[in-house]
Formats: sequence, structure tokens, C-alpha cells
Amino acid sequence: MTLILPNKRDAVHKAWMFRVLRAVADDAHLTKALVFKGGTCAAMRGFLDRFSVDIDFDYVGSADETVAIRKRLEKLFAGLGLEVKDASKEVPQYFLKYPAGEGERNTLKFEATTLMSTANKIEKVRFADIDRVFSCQTIGTMFAHKLVALVDRYERHGSIAGRDVYDMHHFFMNGFSYDKDVLQDRRGVSALEYLKELRAFISRHITDAIITQELNVLLLPDQFQKIRHILKEETLAFLDDEIKRLSVEDSE
Repeated sequence: MTLILPNKRDAVHKAWMFRVLRAVADDAHLTKALVFKGGTCAAMRGFLDRFSVDIDFDYVGSADETVAIRKRLEKLFAGLGLEVKDASKEVPQYFLKYPAGEGERNTLKFEATTLMSTANKIEKVRFADIDRVFSCQTIGTMFAHKLVALVDRYERHGSIAGRDVYDMHHFFMNGFSYDKDVLQDRRGVSALEYLKELRAFISRHITDAIITQELNVLLLPDQFQKIRHILKEETLAFLDDEIKRLSVEDSE
């Protein structure tokens, strides 16, 4: 399944993401050290029905390899004609500039994070859009990390991303299962305890402004109008149902 484009101008950004992904997939050293994940991965696999603008990986190589991996990535970016606007000194994270018209989107974020879980589950997947194979997080692992992302992003950066709420709602709506072991490993509490915390967080912090600010450029216009006013309410309902289910399990 290809990425959905809310605006025809997003086609250029998508083309650059696919160029980078093909180049990474063609480098055996990089594919051993990187596991594809996140919104772009989920959308390209048909698990998510929104546009995604970043490329996210888990870095699974050794600490000793980090410098070599950085050099390979930077050589790859240069070979594609991408300019590194900014880069993290802590993890392989880059903001890459590509040619674009005035006022158009021209930056692609590429990140390989070390913020993982030992409970992650991985599988090999062929992506038809780019005719390449990557090691990827399973949907259960993706879902669990998405449930954690909303609160974790706020705790680490003080920011809230409306897409995190949309994605967990979409995963619930499609009947996907999350990996409880990942939740417990990331948060240090039971899945039940964390989902109660997540519900309280959404109830307290998610506003229409947060939902509108990000999702209006990631969803098709009709899709955005249909979901914007029911997203918070339905997500809370999904969490209530899951909390009740887990409570019954714990009492048996």
C-alpha cells in the first residue's frame, strides 16, 4: 500500500523518502543495523491511513559501530544530493534538505533511535512501493510503542503530537493487538496501570487545537473533518473497554 497524499505537493516529499529508503535497503551494513518502524513504515504496510513525513528506525547495531554507521549514512545522503541541515550528536538523527520551490516543504527527518525495548518483535517485510525488504517492527510492537509515545513525548520533550492519538485510535479501530510486554518494559508498570495513566493524560491534555494543528496536513480533507470532533471521545472509549478487559483478566 502506498502512502496517502493529502496534498499533491506531498508527492515530492514522498519521492525523497522513497529514494532514501531504497538507498538504505541496498546497503547491507545499514540493513543489519537498522529496523524500520514508525508512521511511514506502518502506512507503507497498510496499517495506517495517513500521510507520514519522517523516516524512523531502531538502531540495533553495537555501540562500537555507531561512528561507522553515521559515516555510511552521511555518504548515502550526499550521494543522493541531500544537504544535512542539522544532526544530533547523541543518535543517528538528521534533518535533510532537498530541492523544493519557495514556501514548499523541503526537509526530511531521518532518525535511528536507541530508545527501544528488549521485548520488541521483528519480522522481514517486502515493501512493494520501493521493491525492497526491511526488518521491521511487527504491528503488535508498533501499536505498543504508539501507546507509549504520547506520554513519553510529553515527559521527554514537553510536546504533544496529535498523530499519536490518531494512530492509536486507528489501530484500535482495526482490531490490532498490542504487545503488553513492550508496554511493561517501556513504562515499568503493568499494561493495566499504564493504560489508566494514558487515559487520564488524554482526558486532561488533548484538545481540539492539538488535534487540528497536526492532523489537518496528514489526512485527506474529508477524512480530517469526519474524525476531528470524535477522535478524543472514541479513543477514550477504546481505552475504557481495554481497561475493563484487563481488569477482568487480572481478577480471574
